[in-house]
Formats: sequence, structure tokens, C-alpha cells
Amino acid sequence: MITLLNYYNSMIDIIITSYNEPKATLRAVKIFLRQLDDIEARIVVCDPFLEVKEFIKENIKDKRVGFFLDPGDGKSYALNLLLEKLPGNKDDIIIFTDGDVHVSENTVAEIIKAFEDPEVGCITGKPVPIDNREERYGYWSHLLFSGIDKVRKKLSKEQRFFECSGYLFAIRKSIINDFPLDASEDSIIPYLFWKNGYKIKYLPEVEIYVKNPDNWEDWQNQKIRNIKGHENLTKLFPEMPRTKSFWNEVKYGFLHALFYPRSLKESYWTLQLFNARLAIYKKAFQDLKKQEVYYDGWREVETESTRTLD
Repeated sequence: MITLLNYYNSMIDIIITSYNEPKATLRAVKIFLRQLDDIEARIVVCDPFLEVKEFIKENIKDKRVGFFLDPGDGKSYALNLLLEKLPGNKDDIIIFTDGDVHVSENTVAEIIKAFEDPEVGCITGKPVPIDNREERYGYWSHLLFSGIDKVRKKLSKEQRFFECSGYLFAIRKSIINDFPLDASEDSIIPYLFWKNGYKIKYLPEVEIYVKNPDNWEDWQNQKIRNIKGHENLTKLFPEMPRTKSFWNEVKYGFLHALFYPRSLKESYWTLQLFNARLAIYKKAFQDLKKQEVYYDGWREVETESTRTLD
């Protein structure tokens, strides 16, 4: 790793989007700082709360860490503003992640290594649930993340298009300078790279540790928001290959889910998950039918149970 990091001379920008989670965001920043020896890099915390800026400033005395005040018009809007402010070339890298998750210690080194292939334009890592599998919602997160991991490994190996994870993905700088606001950034940005002839690569060895919702209200709010963002892609780019959709979930996930349980209790929870997924897809489609334009309401309704430290 030392040889690799010393060899890399271009700029890495790490954008950490957060929402009033100062302690969790501080942890996320510190984990990245430990990986930046001998690398020219900047970390930008993007948050709509000035209290987070003061907390980060008080606890980290490092000139590589800055703050961008999110104007509060959605995550996609804030990221577009930041893309305008980060000049560079295609050898430079931007890493996007969230303040309420944290990454494995090999993240920066593995991303740099993957971008040594000039045909790779976009990279994503492997979300890993930190939830208790012995509880229903924790089991659901383990099952769903396992299915996502399986699909991404397959599509990446076959060099086919797939949508990335908003928890962590990285891109070459200067290839795209903006993206549409009315879709999930972890889907539309990889597609714009794909349209420009770049490959999407999955790095299962790069892990992102995620706390998922542990109650029905938070769980459905999070999942419905996610479905709306991805389903709106059909309106914007009807030619775009979809990996996150109801039919693909059935196609790739049904048998995987049936064989995933280790006990009768987990089998019962799997059946409950089938019903829950049907319910949220129904609600999301009903909302989209009423709503002519998708609104990027990231954190519009907070999911308190996903907050790990704050």
C-alpha cells in the first residue's frame, strides 16, 4: 500500500454529506484522514447545520478538512454546487460518502488501485449492515445487502452497467460537471459515465458500515424515498439499463431470499419482508403517480434509528 500511495500524485476530493450528525461525521472524517498519508487530498463536509461546522473545526485541526454549507435544497443540488467548485482533470478522483456511515481502512488505497485502469470511470463499495441479525429489521438488512452484493459482483464481472451505492462511490473528475436533480445521484452519475464509454467497477473488499432502520416508520420512509428516486430514472432516461427496480428485485432477489434463512424464525421474517417490499413499492408508485416531478427530499423526513453516534 505504501508504494501505491507514494506513486499516486493526483488530487483526491472526499465529499461527506451529512445532516446534523456531528459525532458520526467526525468519525467518518477521522477514518479517511488516517488513509491519506503521502496523498494530496481534501475532505469537504457538506451539511446544512453550522453547528456541525463548528464541531468539526473544534475537533479536527487539519487544513485538508473543509466545510460547505448545504443550502437545504436536496442532496443532488448540493453535490452539483460542489462539482462546480472542484476543478481538476480525469486523473483526479472524487469520493462521495455519507456522514452517518464509516468505511474500511483500505478504502482510499483500493479506490486508487482500481482507477489505474483508464477505462474505469466509476467505482462503488460494499455496504455492510452493523445491525443485529437476531432481530427482524436487522435480519432484513442482512438479507437485502447480501442480495445487492451478489448482483453487483455478477454485473461488475460481466462489465455490464449497474447502479452504485450512495453510501460510497467514487468517480473520475472533470468527466461530468453536473447531473439532473430529479433522480438519485448514485444511479444517474454512474449512468452518465457509462454513456461516456467508461466502465463501472464494484469493489467488495471496500466495506461501508451502515446502521439501518429498526422500526417500521423509519424503514418505510427510507425505502420509499429510495424507490422514488430510482423509479424516476425511467422518465428521465428510458434507455438506461435498470438494476434497482421492482422486477429486477423479483428476478435476482426472490430465490436468493428463499434460500437465505438459517432458521424457521428467519424464514418467517423473509415472508414478512416480501409483504413489506410489496407494500412500499405500492406506496411509492402511488406517490409518483400523484406527483408530476420527483423532489429530492433527502432527509426531509429523518430516520432517527439510523443515527449511530448522535
